[in-house]
Amino acid sequence: MRYLGNKESITSKIKEIILSKVKIQPETIIFDAFCGTGSVSNAFKDTCNIVINDNLNCATTYAYGRMVAANCTFEQLGFDPFVFLNSTDEVIEGFFFKTYSPGGSSRMYLTEKNAGRVDYYRQTIESWYKENQLTEEEYRYLLACLIESVSFVSNTAGVYGAFLKKWDERALKNIKFLDLSDRVEAGYQIDVYTDKIENIIGDINCDILYLDPPYTQNQYGTQYHLLETLILNDKPEQISKVTGSRSTREMRSDWSKIYKVHILFDKILAETSAEYIFLSYNNDGDMSKEYIEAIMKRYGKEETFECIKIPYKKYENWKSNNTRTHYEYLFFIEKKPEKDIIYESPLNYIGSKYKIIPYIRENIRQTNIFVDLFGGGFNVGINSESEILYYSDINFIVKDLIESFRSYDTYDYIRYVKKFIEKNKLEKGNKETYLATREYYNSLPENKKDIRMLFAIILYSYQQQIRFNSNYGFNNTAGVRWFNDCILAKLISFSRVIKKKNISFISTDYIDIREHINIDENTFLYLDPPYKLTTGSYNDGKRGFKGWDDKLEQELFDFIDEMTQYNVPCMLSYVLEHKGITNTALEEWISKNNYSYIPLGDIIGISGKPRKEILILNYDL
Repeated sequence: MRYLGNKESITSKIKEIILSKVKIQPETIIFDAFCGTGSVSNAFKDTCNIVINDNLNCATTYAYGRMVAANCTFEQLGFDPFVFLNSTDEVIEGFFFKTYSPGGSSRMYLTEKNAGRVDYYRQTIESWYKENQLTEEEYRYLLACLIESVSFVSNTAGVYGAFLKKWDERALKNIKFLDLSDRVEAGYQIDVYTDKIENIIGDINCDILYLDPPYTQNQYGTQYHLLETLILNDKPEQISKVTGSRSTREMRSDWSKIYKVHILFDKILAETSAEYIFLSYNNDGDMSKEYIEAIMKRYGKEETFECIKIPYKKYENWKSNNTRTHYEYLFFIEKKPEKDIIYESPLNYIGSKYKIIPYIRENIRQTNIFVDLFGGGFNVGINSESEILYYSDINFIVKDLIESFRSYDTYDYIRYVKKFIEKNKLEKGNKETYLATREYYNSLPENKKDIRMLFAIILYSYQQQIRFNSNYGFNNTAGVRWFNDCILAKLISFSRVIKKKNISFISTDYIDIREHINIDENTFLYLDPPYKLTTGSYNDGKRGFKGWDDKLEQELFDFIDEMTQYNVPCMLSYVLEHKGITNTALEEWISKNNYSYIPLGDIIGISGKPRKEILILNYDL
């Protein structure tokens, strides 16, 4: 069968790679989530259990039918259906004759005779099934053979979005009812779903997930509408006057839409139960290799990631003379346990704790409520397992930025930012357009400033840092960074998780947090204040917000001491030493209160200089 993205020619290579990565046992379950014609599933039907899925009924019917073909005996029917169907010239002037041939329309998908034969085949198979002369397997097998038979005489260039205006030589041949069985029996269980993968991924128990999604904006429902109608046998009344296509609204896939495919890929990897994940994609796809790698490494063990390039001749249509080499990529990763997955803020915030999240998780006391008191980029809070989360930061603009990732639909957010970038001609290293855009944003009245504009501008600023003047105007200089696919991956993952969690957003000085939250021993406080030994854009006291000095540091110490008296667990991230200078006041405070601390070693800051960071705990592990 001619099918977009068909893996028939490289199935043996795909199977070889999968077998080299995974030790498959008889009880192993492979989930072929976009099965198409079932080439990959069919290759494993004698090896382990299979689950197939596709958005199209014609695809799952064809895939399942070819897989069970060799198991079909037609005992209840009592004769060979292929001999029977090919032994007669009977024609029925039914739906296909009237809709897809000149017999009842101007459409030239099939000749009148072949369309009439298709109606005969379809009605005969259906009557056998309704009379209980066919098992479910036999019924699907014969329907798969009917799809195969139509494919060989259709007057199209390979898909059914349109028909050819002149009869092609192959279309003028008389249709034959073809047998597509490979004579290899399916020895294991095969389960079939016909749904959108994003609707069912959390319900599918599997060991191996094989993904072969659409690569471009081709909608398969449109391209294979005729075959879908053939299988459903529902004779739709509302069809296109030109192409005869049924409504494809329910069949439309977001996997064929740029940015929506990025969002769905993240969701699937997050929610699958599979331990091993394989993705077929190619060099013409909407998702870049960089994006795919970033997302797969978020959910998988980085050391297992691999991208294998497989050369192949791209199928365009059966008349194409294009011999240009294309590449099919098979990506692989072993998924990590959920507790090891770390989400990273799309904001490149000074002092980000993303790299030390494992240490924080390892030493945290689990409570129902988690409060990120100096929220910043929210790398710590977003990775908390507590049921109730609070984000707080004295910088209300940063708070609004973080909250925006929850407030806006992720697809709309990306589209808005991309359009804003395009409209203002923001590009890597272009100082002139950057400064003009920054000035435009700062000149807007507050009620006209969309926070997504600021996010877009930040992406093209120096090291993507967030700093303001005393009037809260954004004043970071131009940089050489941009909205790349690594940031896109962070944005999508972060936005998905922040929408799922129970988070309240507050903008207040940490010292006043008790005015907003009832804090008790079941509340965990995480504090990541500015560091006295370092100076960032948020603690020099010149940005419309508090700075950081000895007095404020002592105020912090006193706050934690007070919390300790009330048995409220606190964790403080702080710097003990920087550029050879030790914070002796910090040392004395830790010693005096008998607090424990965990050295994190040398961490390179934004200045490029190492600093000795520690985690200070007011509780016993």
